[in-house]
Amino acid sequence: MDALSSSFLSTLPPSTKLRSPVITTTLRSTSPSPYYAPLPYISSVRIEEKPPTSTTTTKTSHPPPPQSPKAWPPPAPSYASPSVGAKKRVEPRLSTMIFNTFDDIINNFIDPPLRPSVDPKHVLSHNFAPVDELPPTPCEVIEGSLPPCLDGAYIRNGPNPQFLPRGPYHLFDGDGMLHAIRISKGKATLCSRYVKTYKYSIENQMGSPVFPNVFSGFNGLTAAATRGALSAVRILSGEFNPANGIGLANTSLALFGNRLFALGESDLPYSIRLTSTGDIQTLGRIDFDGKLFMSMTAHPKIDDDTGEAFAFRYGPVPPYLTYFHFDANGNKQPDVPIFSMTRPSFLHDFAITKKYAIFADIQIGMNPMDMIIGGGSPVGTDPAKVPRIGIIPRHAKDESEIRWFDVPGFNLIHAINAWDEDDGNAIVLLAPNILSVEHTLERMDLVHALVEKVRIDLRTGLVTRHPISARNLDFAVLNPAYVAKKNKYVYAAVGDPMPKIAGVVKLDVSKGERQECTVGSRMYGPGCFGGEPFFVAKEPQNPEADEDDGYVVSYVHNENTGESRFLVMDAQSPNLDIVAAVKLPRRVPYGFHGLFVRQSDLNKL
Repeated sequence: MDALSSSFLSTLPPSTKLRSPVITTTLRSTSPSPYYAPLPYISSVRIEEKPPTSTTTTKTSHPPPPQSPKAWPPPAPSYASPSVGAKKRVEPRLSTMIFNTFDDIINNFIDPPLRPSVDPKHVLSHNFAPVDELPPTPCEVIEGSLPPCLDGAYIRNGPNPQFLPRGPYHLFDGDGMLHAIRISKGKATLCSRYVKTYKYSIENQMGSPVFPNVFSGFNGLTAAATRGALSAVRILSGEFNPANGIGLANTSLALFGNRLFALGESDLPYSIRLTSTGDIQTLGRIDFDGKLFMSMTAHPKIDDDTGEAFAFRYGPVPPYLTYFHFDANGNKQPDVPIFSMTRPSFLHDFAITKKYAIFADIQIGMNPMDMIIGGGSPVGTDPAKVPRIGIIPRHAKDESEIRWFDVPGFNLIHAINAWDEDDGNAIVLLAPNILSVEHTLERMDLVHALVEKVRIDLRTGLVTRHPISARNLDFAVLNPAYVAKKNKYVYAAVGDPMPKIAGVVKLDVSKGERQECTVGSRMYGPGCFGGEPFFVAKEPQNPEADEDDGYVVSYVHNENTGESRFLVMDAQSPNLDIVAAVKLPRRVPYGFHGLFVRQSDLNKL
């Protein structure tokens, strides 16, 4: 990736679109793979010019699903057409070329990508490098066989920039791309498609980046002022309208109300569906009949027993936190603003029990003074702040019953699960605690996440905590049927270091404080890294089935050979034995969160 210097990027014509990277390698002594030529390192990316008229719209023979007037908003605008392909590209307008020239000046002279966390040649190296879209392509099962219960699709979301960044770029800034492996009768098909967000569609049409990068574009007062001014001019000139959304939909997926959503916490959800051939369609940006404003968390919680979905949004102005939920039919219920959240906090995730919703007010927050005085990011840490946990009845009409409990040193980014104890007089929360929270955005390789069990006695206010495992674990999941209920098993990704995932472990969280909780483990091997695991039950409708009777699935990439695979592991075996391995037709970049959707649910979309 040495070719990806900022000076090189700034010389690219505005119509240069990122195509599939053509990789050159520096070979080490490694045994050749029977599937791929040795491919340990990405050392360059070739940029292919694409004629403005060469991108055509691919039509599909499948009409969009019927939309109930009560459940759906008016038809999606043209930028979110159900068509799989993007609009035809056009030559950039003169104003766009002028704006791009000013953008290059900012990126090269005012705020060049000097720090590794925002340097494209560092951030987009190895298997973090983006790929182009892939139409549905058959895959080869090279080990074992795919279990019958995996009849459906595993879909994983993640950042995949449509264009090579011309300036600072953070891992979180990439356009959302979904990688879906469709499984039917033991056969698999892989498809990779961008979520056709408003941002993606406008920039695809313009032929160049237009929207500012949120995580990397506003580091320091000068950078924020110049990029903010340029964005304002672009808006006034009509290049884009922020009211249509500025989000990336690059974080996760959720299924509720018979709709499948691609999510990113800076925007509204985007509805998607899979066709019978395994292709991915973006249906539109959903505001739930105008009841959902601005944004929603990328981590809603679905109660498998009731079908309800619980969610929130947060922001830099009061109310800094707003809680809400959806009924079993997907109808949004009224907002519950939380004004007792007195400072803007980074609220990426939360948890629910059968009675409560649980929020963590942590040491990461929005700190514009750091940006103005210190030249840092508007999102930063406050080591003097005491983290606290807020507990509110999950069907609360207002915040009058919320209670806050100080939990010093507890910084939650991802929650695992929570449940009620003692007839609802206590709650237990499972979550990784970020011990080195100051490195969360800048040096993820220095982050250590310690999974903890936190118990809060609601009668006495006593908070007790103990670690579940000393390993660096995050991206932890459980059997989805146990969300909001007491669970025994957790499957967590092993950071080595983060954001690379070296393996997965199975934890028995019912064990005592000083007992070893790891009861299963699968390390992927030298040079092999995966992503967030996901648990799929063998018999989801069987109430008598064991909690861990199922499979753990994940994408895994071998950096020594360049090969990516889809692994299916036996969740009950001590070594998480591989039941099936699917060779993917091309590499799948590392990403964020995924979801398995059964065929019966896909049929309802």
